[in-house]
Amino acid sequence: MSDSPEFRPFDAPTPIERPRAVVYCEANFGAIDGKTANGLVRNSERYEIVSVIDSQLAGQDTGTVLDGVANGIPLCRDLDDAMAQADPIPSLFIVGVAPTSGLLSSSERGVLLDAMSRGLNLVNGLHEFLNDDPEFAAAAAINNVVITDVRRPRNKVDLRMFTGRILDVSCPRIAVLGTDGALGKRTTATVLTRALNEHGVKAVLVGTGQTSLIQGARHGTALDAVPAQFVTGELEAAVVEAFETEDPDVIIVEGQGALSHPTYLSSTAVLRGSRPAAVVLQHAPARKTISDFPTFPMPTPASEINLIETFADTKVIGLTINHEDMTDSEVTAAITMYELELGIPATDALTRPTGRLLDMVFAAFPDLEEKAPIAVT
Repeated sequence: MSDSPEFRPFDAPTPIERPRAVVYCEANFGAIDGKTANGLVRNSERYEIVSVIDSQLAGQDTGTVLDGVANGIPLCRDLDDAMAQADPIPSLFIVGVAPTSGLLSSSERGVLLDAMSRGLNLVNGLHEFLNDDPEFAAAAAINNVVITDVRRPRNKVDLRMFTGRILDVSCPRIAVLGTDGALGKRTTATVLTRALNEHGVKAVLVGTGQTSLIQGARHGTALDAVPAQFVTGELEAAVVEAFETEDPDVIIVEGQGALSHPTYLSSTAVLRGSRPAAVVLQHAPARKTISDFPTFPMPTPASEINLIETFADTKVIGLTINHEDMTDSEVTAAITMYELELGIPATDALTRPTGRLLDMVFAAFPDLEEKAPIAVT
C-alpha cells in the first residue's frame, strides 16, 4: 500500500516500540551528503538503527568512523550483508543520503526497490516523493509495504500562514544557525537540548529538516519543502504547538542552510517564523568554500553575525565549531581565537564538555540557570 498516513513529528514511538531499521548511505557515510545517516547513528528516538550500508567502509563500526567511539552499529557491504547480520530482521529501510539535488540516482532506485521486494517499508527524506512515482507506488502495492515521504508538506488547504501567535510564546527561543549548509547545526541543537534537559531545564527541540524529523523530533516541519507563502507560518505553528503542549522553559530551533548562502532561504524563515531571542552560530573553520559551490568562499563568523543581527531582532550568544579536517589542538586554537575576536563564548559541541555550551545559554538567560537544579561542570 503506497498511501501512508501523514508523517508527523510528534508520532515518535516510545523507545520500547522503536521499529528496527537499516540505513542506506552508499559512498557517503561520514561525509556531507550522508548527514541523515550520520545523524541517525548519533541519535534516533523514532527508530532503532541496526546497520548502515556503505560498501566503502564495510566491516567498520559507525561510531568509530564518525566520532572515534564504537556504538555497535555496523557498516555493511550491501542489503544482503545488512539482512544477514540483523537479528531480528528489520522492518524499515531508511534513505540516509541527502544530496543537494534531493533526487535518487538510477542505481539507488534499484536498491530501494530491492528493499521493498524483501518486505521493508521505506522512509524517504528526499525531495523526490516516492509515493508519486508509478514504479514505487506499484512496488509498494505488490509487496504490501508503506512508503513514508518525510518531506511531503501538509495539503495546501491545511498549511498555516503566519499569524503573530509567536508573540504569545513566553519562553525563550534559541535558534542554531550556521555559516553554511550541512554544517552540524542539527547535531549541535540536539546536543544542546539534551544537555539542558539533563541539567533540569525543560528544553524542546523544534526540527526544521528531514533528518531531525526522522530522528524523532516531536515538533517541526521540513522547511525546504513548504511553499514560500506558508513557510514562516508553518514554523510559527510548530513552535506554538511545542510551547502549548509541553510548557518548556526554552525552545531550541534547528537552523537550515545559512542566511548568507545563495541557495538556501530557510534561515530567513527560522528567524522570521520563530523570532528567536538568541542565536548560536555554527562554523567550520577548515572549510574554504561553501558546500557545493567551490567558487564561493566561506563567510566569516563575524560577517554572518552582522548579517543575522541586522536581519532580525536577535543576538548571537555563542559560536560552535565543526571540527571537520581539524586536529584537537587546532580546535582549541580556533575556540580561543574566536572568543577573542568576537567577544562571545565558543566551543565544539561534540568534542568539548557540554558545560561550555550551557554556559553561553545561561549567560544570556540567567533565569534558565536558576531553573537548573543540577550544577554545570
